[in-house]
Amino acid sequence: MRISTKARMNRLFTNGGCLDVAIDHGVCNEPGFLVGLEDMAGVVDRLIKAGPDAIQMAYGPADLLQGRTEKDKPALVMRIDMGNPYNDQRHRVMWSMLQNADEPIIGALEMDAACVVVNLFMLPDEPELFRQCVENISRVRAACHKYGMPLMIEPLVMLPNDVRGGYQVDGDVEKIVTLVRLASEMGADIIKADPTENPEDFHRVVEAARVPVLVRGGGKEDLRAVLGKSATLIAQGAKGMVYGRNIYQHDSPAAVVAALMAIIHYGAGGDEAWEIYSRG
Repeated sequence: MRISTKARMNRLFTNGGCLDVAIDHGVCNEPGFLVGLEDMAGVVDRLIKAGPDAIQMAYGPADLLQGRTEKDKPALVMRIDMGNPYNDQRHRVMWSMLQNADEPIIGALEMDAACVVVNLFMLPDEPELFRQCVENISRVRAACHKYGMPLMIEPLVMLPNDVRGGYQVDGDVEKIVTLVRLASEMGADIIKADPTENPEDFHRVVEAARVPVLVRGGGKEDLRAVLGKSATLIAQGAKGMVYGRNIYQHDSPAAVVAALMAIIHYGAGGDEAWEIYSRG
């Protein structure tokens, strides 16, 4: 690993673990994702005070984090692609594209990001969308290698839109492992993976990745269940989480961050994490 890549990875991971709070949901063009993100300056301010390891953002609002003067502020993970698979209604043409196809990581370099993240969508009957993602990753991987930027790939195995709308996650362990293996072979430095339907199976995802695996959160769920599942996933070998709505849509995001940081960095179980949240 190049020293510049390693240096950026060190900004993300504390003793091998990372809580990355995702607030890059504006690129999904889905109104429900923006509940809790109306005041981005306020959200970023609260998250900096809460102290996760990283905040995941798109280029546009990244200055709200990188313009701050705190020496110990969270690292920036920059989302550099966008697409339409998260919308409730199926589109005639499904697509995913880089926000800057000519120089895909230029914005991340400008903003001094510690990492970039790109989707790898696997939707039923959408081979062209999958091809676009592979092409995106190939371009980004080359740029990341040139400039020493860590690449996080987000492999997403999704159910048909008509099952629950908005292409919900398919938790089939065989499908997840297969797509994670593909992301690994394309050169991911970090993989952001969906949880398996049975959290006890997640070690298979970790084994397929061969790089640090962070668990994707998805939609907002019962927090106590989220904390319990998160503790199980860490025990299965995950190195952390990339959670968005399960943090920023709660009344006390800082308390949720504290509970998750205890799980990731101190080995807290689900019940202990719930107590930490409750005290917050």
